[in-house]
Amino acid sequence: MSKPEVPNGAMPPRADDNRDVEVALDDLTPEQATAFADQAEADAAEAEALAAAAHARARAARHRALTEGDGADGAGSVGADSSDDDASATSVRRRRPSRMRAVVGTVAVLCSVSMLAATGYIVWSHHQRTHEQRNRAEFAAAAKQVVVTLMSIDHNDPQAGVQRIVDNSVNPFRAEFESAAEDFVKVATDAKVTTKATANAAAVQSATTDSAVVLVSASSTVTNAAGAQEDPRSWRLTVDLKREGDQIKMAKVEFVP
Repeated sequence: MSKPEVPNGAMPPRADDNRDVEVALDDLTPEQATAFADQAEADAAEAEALAAAAHARARAARHRALTEGDGADGAGSVGADSSDDDASATSVRRRRPSRMRAVVGTVAVLCSVSMLAATGYIVWSHHQRTHEQRNRAEFAAAAKQVVVTLMSIDHNDPQAGVQRIVDNSVNPFRAEFESAAEDFVKVATDAKVTTKATANAAAVQSATTDSAVVLVSASSTVTNAAGAQEDPRSWRLTVDLKREGDQIKMAKVEFVP
């Protein structure tokens, strides 16, 4: 596009001219003003075209950058997903042996606890049975001894026999025997009674830690002034026993058929 000539050799100022030129519009002729306006429009159109081209190039560059970024992100996402899958598979493979070891360890602990509980119960049960057997054996032995003490009389020293019976008894038997002790001594002395007793067997009918009922079979020989010469006799007695301190004593005695 050719630039219009300005009459009288005057050139209209351009927008891109770096010189500071001031044009007094009032001094221009109509032809000069028209030419100046046409030139300004041409410059504006050229500037708009340049701006549109720059804007188009900027949009294309931005679109290309976004497209390349999406591709990189997609590749990165695929790679990340693949890495995550591999890591997940590896983690699962690692967790499986660990979980199995945990299960095996738990089972082993439960088996150990069960064995310890069973062993403890066996030991406790054995201790209980041993204690019960020892307790019943003590009562059986004590019953046999008190029967021998009760049925052994020597007319030469009946008072000693009475004292042994008192020392090995508790109430109610002790109180009953002490109330009849004088008559017992008198009869033994006057009749010259001497008895020797033997406890043959004892069976515990019932027992606790501190008491028991024991059935005793015994035999004795009797010598007296009436002519008995060690005549044998058999007896069956039920003896109630009680612990008193560290001793077992008779609390009740009954002769049974």
